[in-house]
Amino acid sequence: MKQVFLGRKGAYIAEVPAPVIADGEVLVEVGYSLISSGTEMAALSSSSELPLRQALKGSAQLQKAINYLKRQGIRKTVEKALGVSADGTPTGYSCAGTVLRVGNGVEDLKPGDEVACAGGGKAFHAEVVAVPRNLVVKLPAACALRDAAAVALGSIALQGIRRAEPRIGENIAVIGLGLLGQLTVQFLRVAGCRAFGIDIDSRRVALAIEGGAERAFTPTEVRVQDEIRRLTDGRGVDTTIIAASSRSDSIMQQAMEITRKKGRVVIVGDVGLALKRSPFYEKEIDLLISSSYGPGRYDPSYEEAGLDYPVAYVRWTENSNMGEFLRLLAARKILLGKIIEREFPIEDAHAAYAALQEEGTDRPLGVLLKYRVPGAASAEKVRTVSRMQPHVSNGKIGIAVIGAGNFARATHLPNLVRLKDIFRLIMIVDASGTNGSSAAREFGAETVSTRFEDALDNPDIQAVMICTRHYLHAPMAIQAARAGKAVFVEKPAALNEEEVAQLESALAESRVPYMVGFNRRFSPAARRAREIVAGRKGPLVALYRVNAGFISAAHWTQSAEGGGRLIGEGCHMLDLLQFLVGSARPVDTMALSAAPVENLPATDNSAITIRYSDGSIGTILYTGLGSDALPKEYIELFVDGKVLIIDDFRSLRVLGARLRGWESKVQDKGHYDELKAFCKLMRGEGEIPLPLEEMLTTTRLSFLAARNENTENDRGYDTHG
Repeated sequence: MKQVFLGRKGAYIAEVPAPVIADGEVLVEVGYSLISSGTEMAALSSSSELPLRQALKGSAQLQKAINYLKRQGIRKTVEKALGVSADGTPTGYSCAGTVLRVGNGVEDLKPGDEVACAGGGKAFHAEVVAVPRNLVVKLPAACALRDAAAVALGSIALQGIRRAEPRIGENIAVIGLGLLGQLTVQFLRVAGCRAFGIDIDSRRVALAIEGGAERAFTPTEVRVQDEIRRLTDGRGVDTTIIAASSRSDSIMQQAMEITRKKGRVVIVGDVGLALKRSPFYEKEIDLLISSSYGPGRYDPSYEEAGLDYPVAYVRWTENSNMGEFLRLLAARKILLGKIIEREFPIEDAHAAYAALQEEGTDRPLGVLLKYRVPGAASAEKVRTVSRMQPHVSNGKIGIAVIGAGNFARATHLPNLVRLKDIFRLIMIVDASGTNGSSAAREFGAETVSTRFEDALDNPDIQAVMICTRHYLHAPMAIQAARAGKAVFVEKPAALNEEEVAQLESALAESRVPYMVGFNRRFSPAARRAREIVAGRKGPLVALYRVNAGFISAAHWTQSAEGGGRLIGEGCHMLDLLQFLVGSARPVDTMALSAAPVENLPATDNSAITIRYSDGSIGTILYTGLGSDALPKEYIELFVDGKVLIIDDFRSLRVLGARLRGWESKVQDKGHYDELKAFCKLMRGEGEIPLPLEEMLTTTRLSFLAARNENTENDRGYDTHG
């Protein structure tokens, strides 16, 4: 299917696989999509800049770049910067079309329904989109599909009105009369208010008057403050709604000056927020922010999980705002004919964006992209596989990467490129064809798909690398094993005992090579430490401190999809202790969590102690309460009169003996070497790098730690349940 991207050279069209829908989503064939002249033009300007220049614009982004440089070194930082700049970004967040399919749990929509969709990262400028149910609204009978494509902008304007709480007869100023400001003026007319428009463009001023503004003017023609005072009997407006987009702080100051005492200022647009104390202080003005489409925006439980808010407590959510905008369109109380001025076919997307960059008064307020809508999507539009480059075969291991998220793109995909003499990257599979295609172009995959089954059905693919969200790890590994594919799966291997049992059974039946991404045991620091402690005479005592950092309880890793951080990440630490101890088996465990902290699960602050069959003990102190000024991982090993210290996988020091340690200028957690080990496993070369029994034992120990369960079992920990 065709989709619009923004890149260094502007907007362009790319062919990508159609998305597949998950539970709670709706697959929509797009008829029209609206280009946002504010948000998308800002993104277009940003995409034309080098990543380093973008980073320098914000201290937070700059600090992230510096931290990445410290951890990964110059080479990887340059590779990442070049990768980001070489590929475009998908764009669009407001469209309308026809339902093709609905996911499980969607019962009130059906194929053939006309709908409007909103949401960044979902309602793209593309021939087919997959959008969560709460970001989809069915069109009223009299609502035109073309008009409905403005649903996101309409909802943003409507939420700004709700934040203003207008009352019949109130005087309300609207600063900025672009598409958002024009819609705001029309909503105020419907609400029975007197609207006063302000903009530097005289053509927009005229459009606002046609749309229902009582008066509208440009600051160059009148002194705004005096004119507002004259029109409101000297009081000032009751509310000022800022719909402008400008980094200038003067707009905010102007809003404070024209608003009456104890009035309201509502910020809908993107403006500078540096305030002077006067007249803000003297007037006791209420300053309000309007958050996009309304309640539910930026809440994953609402937008992604589909959980609605009780109407008794939240009358207007983003979905109900979308629906009300469409109702007003259908009733012709909101008119878009004169403010959405131009329309381009999807093939001419570059010209559409160019039109919005025109200088002078001819620049349109709103631009639509039009798609060919035959009534049902053609097979070409919804195909899930796209070939990126010619087929090649050189006796390498054919591999498919499943899930092209941040970690796969930052770590595994670059390493597969480095190991191109060993691995042949045949396919990238991602539920989003957009994201998968972007990764395929960046890392040179031969094909891209949105269906896992396409990788399993491809005879050239011998192995799959599973980098999806955690809840899919075990089911996909089981499916791949039964299809005869070797499996490399990112941690965790599974999220519960039932999955472990099913996985163990599937691996026993298929006997395919299988490996979990417990990379730390492959790091140079850990391997050198293992060499030193391998011949020990007494027990090993280990203290493993993990300054994990804060992750909100609302993040997906803390949900049922992620399993929580002790299962999702703590398994790394459990595996490394097992590697360092050697052949000894866990016999006792004790797990304790600190008192709960707001918005942080209790298990994010835990102490876990394991006793092994040879008398060794290891304690993991895992916390999300620290500062990122302290390196993340620090390990002390006490054995036979020696102390070994691994400092964040940058160095290994040995105290108490004249033994060689290890040191590097960049962090090395073993990701590169674990892929080389996986290759050897597939080819049957050398010892098994990571025994299945150890992987499953570690996984089961993580379940105990997450449940704060303790065991006492002198016979050894039963890895079979």
